[in-house]
Amino acid sequence: MKKEISEPKIVVIGGGTGLAVLLRGLKKYTSDLTAIVTVSDDGGSSGQLRNELGVLPPGDIRNCLVALAETETIMDKVFQHRFTGESSLKGHNLGNLLLVALAEITGDFTSAIREVSRVLAVRGRVIPATLEQVVLGAVMSDGQTIYGETSVREYKRKIEKLFLVPNDCNPLPETLSAIEEADAIVIGPGSLYTSIIPNLLVKGIKEGIADSKATTFYVSNIMTELGETDGFTAADHLRVIQEHIGGQIVDYIIVNSGNIGKLRLNRYEKEQAIPVVINNEDILSLGVNIIEADLVSENDLAWHDSGKLAAAIVKVMGD
Repeated sequence: MKKEISEPKIVVIGGGTGLAVLLRGLKKYTSDLTAIVTVSDDGGSSGQLRNELGVLPPGDIRNCLVALAETETIMDKVFQHRFTGESSLKGHNLGNLLLVALAEITGDFTSAIREVSRVLAVRGRVIPATLEQVVLGAVMSDGQTIYGETSVREYKRKIEKLFLVPNDCNPLPETLSAIEEADAIVIGPGSLYTSIIPNLLVKGIKEGIADSKATTFYVSNIMTELGETDGFTAADHLRVIQEHIGGQIVDYIIVNSGNIGKLRLNRYEKEQAIPVVINNEDILSLGVNIIEADLVSENDLAWHDSGKLAAAIVKVMGD
């Protein structure tokens, strides 16, 4: 009989809005959460702060901290406030600025994250994938090598292979400890090439997942993404991950079986995005089990519903 886990230790790996959505759901089941967040972002407010001040891009980290906040408070809104108007602060997010300021005051970025975690009464912890200033690089289908996350996204060719500069960047010790002790590891949801794979390229992380006794999930995106996964099936996502890490580390893939609806699909036409096709035979041939569930949120976008997604993961852990 499988041991019942009353307070499961869950590690989530990714970036962007997808990771924050997942965390909002999982925090209702456990406070033993560790979010490992990509730090290769070089666009928007995060990119500007990174370029001008030499700090880690704070945006994805900020989103995860707010997602794990114990309750909705005015401080949550403060951390998510984005300046408008025509001032020099236009486009900057206040939470990003506060994280950078705290990093200067405390002396390092991890201390800044801990201080913000106290202010927001965060359930769990948020850890950068690495503290090094990494640059995302990609070899494209036309043979060109492109540097920088934004440039990789915008280049009009298929991505053949990703890499990090430097390629031997190290994770924090807490990251490897969390992976080793985890009951479940959840990769995604999020942009495959710019939010998911960069974390797995950090030295020791893929090996740690492979050696862990945790049940490992990959959350497939509901829609394809222009410039990254055009025409990709769920199995294609898995294959790309396997190719980049040189092995198979996923026990389950979680895919959406819920109806998206014509109105929402019409919204995605301009983005040239379509629902990710689920081909069960292709997935099973990769040695991965399939979890199908209605995961679509009730808002206007075809995003994951945080409660539905978390419930699907926790159900498997309890079986």
